[in-house]
Amino acid sequence: MCGIFCCYNHQGDLASFRPRAIALSKKQRHRGPDWSGCYMAKDSIMVHERLAIVGVDTGAQPLVNEDETIILAVNGEIYNHLALRKSLKQPATFKTHSDCEVIMHLYKEHGPELCNMLDGMFSFVLLDTSVTPSRLIAARDPIGITTLYMGYHSSQPETLFFSSELKTLDEDCDNLISFPPGHYYDSLTKKTVRYFHPTWWDTDKGIIPHNPVDYKLLRETLEAAVRKRLMSEVPYGVLLSGGLDSSLIASIAARETDKLAEQQDVLRKERKLALSEGREVNEEITLASWPRLHSFAIGLPGAPDLIAAQKAADWLGTVHHTYNFTVQEGLDAIPEVIWHLETYDVTTVRASTPMYLLSRKIKAMGVKMVLSGEGSDEIFGGYLYFHAAPSAKDFHEECVKRVKNLHTADCLRANKSTMAWGLEARVPFLDKSFLEVSMNIEPESKMFSKGKTQKIDSEGRPKMEKYILRKAFDCSPDGKAYLPDSILWRQKEQFSDGVGYAWIDGMKEYSEKIISDEKFSKRKERWEIDTPDTKEAYWIREMFEGHFPSKAAASTAVRWIPKQEWGVSSDPSGRSVSIHTAAYETDGV
Repeated sequence: MCGIFCCYNHQGDLASFRPRAIALSKKQRHRGPDWSGCYMAKDSIMVHERLAIVGVDTGAQPLVNEDETIILAVNGEIYNHLALRKSLKQPATFKTHSDCEVIMHLYKEHGPELCNMLDGMFSFVLLDTSVTPSRLIAARDPIGITTLYMGYHSSQPETLFFSSELKTLDEDCDNLISFPPGHYYDSLTKKTVRYFHPTWWDTDKGIIPHNPVDYKLLRETLEAAVRKRLMSEVPYGVLLSGGLDSSLIASIAARETDKLAEQQDVLRKERKLALSEGREVNEEITLASWPRLHSFAIGLPGAPDLIAAQKAADWLGTVHHTYNFTVQEGLDAIPEVIWHLETYDVTTVRASTPMYLLSRKIKAMGVKMVLSGEGSDEIFGGYLYFHAAPSAKDFHEECVKRVKNLHTADCLRANKSTMAWGLEARVPFLDKSFLEVSMNIEPESKMFSKGKTQKIDSEGRPKMEKYILRKAFDCSPDGKAYLPDSILWRQKEQFSDGVGYAWIDGMKEYSEKIISDEKFSKRKERWEIDTPDTKEAYWIREMFEGHFPSKAAASTAVRWIPKQEWGVSSDPSGRSVSIHTAAYETDGV
């Protein structure tokens, strides 16, 4: 991933604005520490902060086509770029090895509808100067794995700004939005259009999926999602919390890395033989990891996640790195974390702080890309409060709602916590093909009940949260288990809980000390919209306002709250749900 900045239809001297544009984009240079690029065209300017993952030597941006009429800045990865190159109907000259360059050529043949053809995570701004006025297309990936903001100032609404981070726009724009995922903006029509129309999206039509669980398809589709995300020319690793989701991704990645290593070894032998015989040499597979996969975990000393992560790593044979942090170190980091996150949501801040600290450690080792497990809980209803769903219909609708809102919470956290240190996080669970399979499974199969001993299946397995995902990986075609039972059937822990219960408790205790009762009693006078309901939320909102004081900036934040209509606590911690303790009090796997 990278950082993109664009000012479209600037009024006035563009050359004089160039230093300002570069200075604004510099605020997000942590996203792209490898190189910076700037391009002026007619009345618009693009700036790009690059994190080089694919096309390392030749992929500097903004990208410009052969006749310099199309300019492109992209944040993200296009996994099917090679197939898309082959699909082009017209001859095309590629100037780089970048996976993103194909977007310009697709635009010439398909216009903004090219977005539906992309398989990846992306936000981009494309400028077509061959027409007058110049045409701008801005787009964001279907789920919002990457971040993108759009804004303008009310005094000059014809000038539009786009950027990967809010902090580059809040000084110049008094109208700001988080650009909607699965949409594109076209300056030709001045409309923002949804291009992503999956079969499971429109719950308001009352359509509930009825597909039975196909465990083999579920497993193979997730394996394919991980495989394509190993596209890299730089060292990569996996985030391993020891929970089900990250452990499954690590397991699949370890298997795929072993396969790549074996293939590369064969090619090296073929290369050596060909050279000795004077024959043409085939290109080698680029394996951009260590010979063994490295995994990373963080937590307070003795945290549940650290114990489970080590167990998973030992099983998988990864080179595992465990990092500890203290509650005080976490508290010290929170103001900086909020500056990077650009939200005041309590849940996101709680979980982002350890992820932010871990990302710094990972980047220090020279790793630039990691796989992570975001999205599974939304797809399969894995949050413990889902046990209270009154019906299969309600369960499914809440799953869809959570997936639609991932860009405001877990995707935002994964993107900005890692990119704060120039580390890219890829999320296989949010692969389009995997979503199409998993979101169309009958919701009855995803539902679970209170306590581990409830609803035991024919093999004695508990019908616990994410049962069908666990079951899909309970056996392997090669006879080698993906994970030990203690990990595969481990109960859900929110990441902010799993790093050590004292972390959230410490945040609450600290906020109780520094936010007075008098100040808290006047919270609604200070914030009429999204009024904090705890001192912890007040403290976080106050820090957010210190970084981003405008109402426009605050309007882009969204709070993560469990489905209170189901009679569950508004506290997002998994420990606040009764099933958490009930499950640990029962005997089970």
